[in-house]
Amino acid sequence: MTQTPTERRRFKRIAFDAKTELRQGTERWQVKLLDLSLKGLLIEKPSPWLGDAGKPFNVDVKLGPQEDVVMEVKLAHDDHGQLGFVCTHIGLDSISHLRRLIELNLGDPEELERELGALLEV
Repeated sequence: MTQTPTERRRFKRIAFDAKTELRQGTERWQVKLLDLSLKGLLIEKPSPWLGDAGKPFNVDVKLGPQEDVVMEVKLAHDDHGQLGFVCTHIGLDSISHLRRLIELNLGDPEELERELGALLEV
């Protein structure tokens, strides 16, 4: 039996709207964030789109005046006007902010612990 993408997904996606900038080299895009998880993010595809899928990107999600989630990401998929990115590196401050955001949105500390455990398995 094959699994659907939803069944394979191990990380809850949090629908979240925040000022988000995607960067690659000298290119910068202000993008619409659709959702965020411990493992990556989904955005609306900016126009014009000149990103190089073979190279890493940096993303900065503004959570508040003093709180940002900054990640190095790689493009995982480009379809239906959306770009999905998987996190390849995240700093301690950013993962702390992201963990708190996920915790507040999940409302279940045990589920958060399961997701963090799954993140460490990857």
